[in-house]
Amino acid sequence: MRASPVSAILSVSLTLPLLPLASTNTRFSGDPIRFRQYVSHNRSLSRPGGLVFEKPGRRWTFCCKCRHRQGNGYAKSEALNEGEDFIVLNFYRFVSIEDPAAEIAKHLSFLKDLNIRGRIYLNEQGINAQISPAINGHAFPKLKLQNKPSLVQYEGGISHLPLLDPPMRAKPLEPSEWKRKLKDLTADDETSPSSSGRSCILLDVRNGYEWDVGHFRGARRPEVDCFRNTSFGLADEKEAPSDPLINVDKEKTDILMYCTGGIRCDVYSTVLRQRGFKNLYTLKGGVSHYLEEEGTADWVGNLFVFDSRLSLPPAAYGNNAVDEAGRTPQTPVDTSFARCYICDSQVQELRHRNCANLDCNRLFLCCAECVIDLKGCCCSNCITAPRLRPVLHGLKRYEKWHVYRDS
Repeated sequence: MRASPVSAILSVSLTLPLLPLASTNTRFSGDPIRFRQYVSHNRSLSRPGGLVFEKPGRRWTFCCKCRHRQGNGYAKSEALNEGEDFIVLNFYRFVSIEDPAAEIAKHLSFLKDLNIRGRIYLNEQGINAQISPAINGHAFPKLKLQNKPSLVQYEGGISHLPLLDPPMRAKPLEPSEWKRKLKDLTADDETSPSSSGRSCILLDVRNGYEWDVGHFRGARRPEVDCFRNTSFGLADEKEAPSDPLINVDKEKTDILMYCTGGIRCDVYSTVLRQRGFKNLYTLKGGVSHYLEEEGTADWVGNLFVFDSRLSLPPAAYGNNAVDEAGRTPQTPVDTSFARCYICDSQVQELRHRNCANLDCNRLFLCCAECVIDLKGCCCSNCITAPRLRPVLHGLKRYEKWHVYRDS
């Protein structure tokens, strides 16, 4: 099945270090992806409050005809905050690709001289990517471009799911529409009947550790640490008594699903559709798009991201004004909900750390006192582990084991 014609062009501007001049055109499943470039010796902004690049450089404008009228995909750029050295572009699209291997070869040929790193996955169902151009650093250690059986990891794979059939996916809501839908929810109860007798359930289709640093008010914490194990609406009450979709009216219940960028919700909505759920809605562009368009309305905390930054404050996405020094005003972030994994006290820093025990490597929130007391480990058992790494302070991430083994 081939996707129907596209209807709009999405443009994202990236500023890269000066590279040899070249005009570049490539094609992706019949739709052109063009990187337009021009040299600029003046300071350039990727967007208000974003990257300031003083050195001679070239601005690249990424133009991709990937915004399908029925929502087959989404793309998003995240601008730099003060003190950061990179930006990240996230995008995905469900589209029939006849020869993924050939597309990968074209992409590798195109990207080889651009000093871009990240993860780009393609298969017969489409593309899912996170990439970072070089400024003074990278969000990713290397470029990984491969034909992957599943664009996202899910138990049993997703190749059998009707992802290329838009009616089988949830209806995407613009951030403003999503905000209005949230008014049907109360702060204390996920399900609140409306005057029409309908119910509304807010579903966080992420991992528990993502919820721990930020979430929409009223969303229950997911009891999974990997999307592949997500099972909302798939089990009976005895097997999963805490499942918010147990015993709901599939005809009269609105299911509002959200995730970071949108792809996990799109995928899981087809699973629920096959289970008979009629009224499925997703947040178009995910939480990152919502924070840019609507700010922190109904959102608490930071947003977990799957790169070296781990966590971003809402201000990183907002279209805030820039002050005279070129800085984005910072808004205080509510951390009252966040708890230390070890002692359950409130934490002030909404950023995970990995357990110092390499063979555990658990991702967890931790207060400053427990970091010291347990030497950066998640529990007392890990303190005596044979492959123990040093305690990391600040925003540092652990390096490869040989760095510590050979030191």
